[in-house]
Amino acid sequence: MKGVKLIATPARHFSGRSFTRSKTLWSSFVLNLNEYKLFLGGDSGYGKHFKIIGEKHGPFDLAILECGQYGNNWPTIHMLPEETALAGSDLKAKVVLPVHWAKFELALHKWNEPIKRFVEAAAKIKIPYSTPLIGEPIEVGKNYPTSTWWDI
Repeated sequence: MKGVKLIATPARHFSGRSFTRSKTLWSSFVLNLNEYKLFLGGDSGYGKHFKIIGEKHGPFDLAILECGQYGNNWPTIHMLPEETALAGSDLKAKVVLPVHWAKFELALHKWNEPIKRFVEAAAKIKIPYSTPLIGEPIEVGKNYPTSTWWDI
């Protein structure tokens, strides 16, 4: 399709969707969509791959990064919220959309802990973000809701 380009980029996770583990790979994606460039992070632990992707493919108009279901005992598969903010900075993202939180519980943290920690960390390093209500649309380059709906 003209004006659309999808590039597979590294991520760090494990593969365990069958009876045997580590038989498949995982990835993130760069999506060039007409005049916009998006980063689709999928599940990934924090690492130098974010900086490498940012240097090679950034800056990004929007980085969609996982921010939840983490645990201190498994840092290589899901980022801590503070690492999500750092990954957005490494990627040279103009705006970060934190996802993978407030849906269901896999980890031993409260459902709204990830977003609270992310917002605090993003403010410290001055990385813009968007926190739409579940189902609320955003418009890349124009509309980035930032309500704190999880505190209502």
